[in-house]
Amino acid sequence: MKPHKLTKQVPKKSTFSQSGLGMVEVLVTLFILSIGLLGVASLQFVGSFSNADALNRTQAVFIAQQFSERLNANAIPSNVTDGFVVDNAYFDDDLYNFGNLTCLTAGASPYDCHCKAHPAAVANCQTGDCDAGELAEFDAYQMSCAAVRSNPNALLSLSCADKDLGDTDLCTAGSIHEVIVSWPVRNWQNNERVLNSKCNTVAGDSNDCVVIEVAL
Repeated sequence: MKPHKLTKQVPKKSTFSQSGLGMVEVLVTLFILSIGLLGVASLQFVGSFSNADALNRTQAVFIAQQFSERLNANAIPSNVTDGFVVDNAYFDDDLYNFGNLTCLTAGASPYDCHCKAHPAAVANCQTGDCDAGELAEFDAYQMSCAAVRSNPNALLSLSCADKDLGDTDLCTAGSIHEVIVSWPVRNWQNNERVLNSKCNTVAGDSNDCVVIEVAL
């Protein structure tokens, strides 16, 4: 008699078990990938938010410095005391942020509305002679345009801590002029900002700003 050959039987793998294990792996991989993509998207959003904030601040610093240089360049001798002052028209709030101009284009940005063409209501001191009052209006207009060129919500203002309220100079020689460029901001992820009181005078305001003090 021939001896029987022993054959080893390999158990068949369950098709059902293979399919179930593969599906779980795919679901776990998709879950981990989704978490990673959400993290990347969040970082991109925070990065763009921070970049915009930094750009607004950089532009505000440049504008405030340029305006302070114009104040120094256009200072005139005071008629009532020793020293230099700027014309009283510089402290007319209506001259800033296009308060004396009307936009005829509905929905247009401040820059598109007022700055792409020089308005007839404002003397152009680059092409003609201007007196001190007209020069103040021209400077206020140009600096307001510079403020809203990259940030439509930016506001420009000039104030003075007047040393002598009894004379005719709204900012007596030797007083401190304050140039402020401000813009609205919002908190991110409930992180409270430390707000500057110079540009948050009303309760509930949330503005960031750049302040430069100038003594002529």
